[in-house]
Amino acid sequence: MSEAVLPGVTVPERRRGRLLRDSGLVLGGLIVGFVTLVAVLGPWLAPYDPFAIDLTRRLVPPAWMEGGTPENLLGTDQLGRDYLSRLIYGARISMVIGVLTVVTSGLIGTTMGVLGGYFGGRVDDVVVFAITARLSIPVVLVALAVVGLMGSSFTLVILVLGLLLWDRFAVVARSTTMQIRNLDYVAAAWCAGCSRASILLREILPNIASHLAVVATLEMALAILLEAALSFLGLGVPAPLPSWGLMIAEAKEYMFFSPWVIMIPGIALFVLVLGINLLGDALRDMLGTDLSR
Repeated sequence: MSEAVLPGVTVPERRRGRLLRDSGLVLGGLIVGFVTLVAVLGPWLAPYDPFAIDLTRRLVPPAWMEGGTPENLLGTDQLGRDYLSRLIYGARISMVIGVLTVVTSGLIGTTMGVLGGYFGGRVDDVVVFAITARLSIPVVLVALAVVGLMGSSFTLVILVLGLLLWDRFAVVARSTTMQIRNLDYVAAAWCAGCSRASILLREILPNIASHLAVVATLEMALAILLEAALSFLGLGVPAPLPSWGLMIAEAKEYMFFSPWVIMIPGIALFVLVLGINLLGDALRDMLGTDLSR
């Protein structure tokens, strides 16, 4: 059914009203915005040093449970470290890894996709071959092998994930570039004497940015989950950095006696990934609506 148009209401106003009614976009934006704020303000929000060990206060329950104290709102871990402080710093690690991985993979995939989609011919054949080769590689197994051979480190995790998660950017950039490379405004820029680099940077990229933004949200969630999985297996962010995956791995021995030590970082990871996915789905729906007009 077609959407009713009220007199005096412009298309942008109707779109903004639709966005405000989209609970997924609002909820996802609130979650991602809150976690980002916590990550940025982590040093000022954390009540204690997340690395400080106090063996006299091992596995103190959260404040709302029997035996808990207001001094440690989320309790302490097996080494007596404040869980709230480690959770806050863990948000910083997850967001930094997610953002830097998306930046790395986005630069690689977007460059390849735009070049293949715009030039076509042999350039496109090389790009398609590279995408096909990448899709045949299992991401998790390669990440485990590389990190296992070279040792776990914060920088290595970002590089490995960034070099393995560029294929979606390349596919989307290539297909959208092929759709718009023959449009009138691109032809007008070419006739006006603009160089190919200028056309790619000023005409092509701005018009496919919305598509790439959707891919970026989905890839960010995937990168955070992969980092948590690698850290859980002991091949991700090295201890004592408070990665949420590493916190879950360290707590698995105590999950039956002190379940909060595994539930708290698990819930935090679930909520963050859920918020990013909700935001990405809402952007995808919005993009689909715009394309149909």
